[in-house]
Amino acid sequence: MADRLSAREAIALLSDDFHQLPVAEGAYAPDGPLAWQGYDASRARATERTGEDESVVCGRARIDGAPAVLIAFEFGFLGGSLGERTGDRLEAAYTYARAHRLPVVSLVATGGSRMQEGMLALTQLQRVARQSALTRAAGLPQLAVLRDPTTGGGWATLGAGADVVLALPGVQVGFAGSRVRPPDADPAAYTAQAQLAAGAIDAVVRPQELRETVGLWLALLTAPSTEPAPPPPALGTSDRLPDTGWSAVQRARSPERPRAQAYLDAYFTRRSAIGGDRCGGTDDGMLCGFGFSSGSDSRSASGSGAGSGSGEHALGGRAIAYAAQTGTATRPAGYRTASRLIRLADRLGIPVLTLVDTPGAANDAEAERQGVGAAIAELFGAVATARTPLTTLLIGEGGSGGALALAAPGNTWATPDSYFSVIAPELAAAILKRPPEEAPGTADQLRVRPQDLVALGVVRGIVSGGAATSPPPPG
Repeated sequence: MADRLSAREAIALLSDDFHQLPVAEGAYAPDGPLAWQGYDASRARATERTGEDESVVCGRARIDGAPAVLIAFEFGFLGGSLGERTGDRLEAAYTYARAHRLPVVSLVATGGSRMQEGMLALTQLQRVARQSALTRAAGLPQLAVLRDPTTGGGWATLGAGADVVLALPGVQVGFAGSRVRPPDADPAAYTAQAQLAAGAIDAVVRPQELRETVGLWLALLTAPSTEPAPPPPALGTSDRLPDTGWSAVQRARSPERPRAQAYLDAYFTRRSAIGGDRCGGTDDGMLCGFGFSSGSDSRSASGSGAGSGSGEHALGGRAIAYAAQTGTATRPAGYRTASRLIRLADRLGIPVLTLVDTPGAANDAEAERQGVGAAIAELFGAVATARTPLTTLLIGEGGSGGALALAAPGNTWATPDSYFSVIAPELAAAILKRPPEEAPGTADQLRVRPQDLVALGVVRGIVSGGAATSPPPPG
């Protein structure tokens, strides 16, 4: 079990500049709404023990220079449980955040709803959910830091409902608290590490790194821009375009070709990743997150219209969201994570860069059971309805709809060592009942080369490692 920090100790991990919000509460009946005998005495003992008069402390803070509304649960006060007064304070904190256009950071440590207030305590979850939804609709980010323990309704609202979810190492996380789980339940399933593996949280962060991590996230999520992300320069060793469709396929499949990680390292000065689809899955073949660009511009692209940088941040560069395939067959969880990334960036007004590189969507039986078709449909919808500008660079294989789902309509670019195809040439030959040795000729017929894609209007242009490249006429 992790060390249980008090609310004030948790606040001190993040900020040296915290000012508690004023509390305005009405009168409450003796022993609460249920007249639960001894409830007032229990509250008094909790106050004496913790120095707090309720299970949450709310205030305005600066976290590594970034202003935010900070909500910290005091687990020592009746298990950090939610009651009517807790709901009052949470609602006031969210209202203050919207009035002052501030993000909300919740330091969660709770056992759930307060039994001494019965169903009135449970309905506080609806109040919290509404305040969270209003804050989301206002375009303000919400972050959660999970402390020990984070269970029950607090996990199912303030915790799991946040845009970015971080956790301290070794903490308990789960909807079921330790005393209400099935007797044969595996305790390892109710940990931050297990929730990370299941795609329910984004990262486990050590206490000494928490301030910098949260500060970076706040900086990244509060830097909107209306300009598209410029496509990165190509990282390949040659700007020479492939002579044939089959040579384009071979170049894209080469193990020597730069992959998404190299592109992200070159494009961003600092970045933070989100992980998981919030539906129980992760996919290492889809890298998603937010970063500050390193100042790349559109001069490496042929054609016109790639956006130039604007809205520079003090930490360096513009805030840009990214979703990047790593060259593997993309799993359903990967598509759902990319959809989550694009919807969040869209709501916060942050431009998105996608890197396409996959032989196609995973098509094994497990992928079908996990709903690969629905996951791809969800991503197509997120891309189609995004209001924030999207930019795509095809950096390797563009295999069918599993690749196209991540591509920005009208703003997709290609590198010299890439190809896009309705289907892999080998599979196309098989469908056409051609022998395997005719796959190269089929690749030519499919017109998959970068210069073919430009001529067909599928991509806007071809990026190079330096000066602009004008594709020759197809032939």
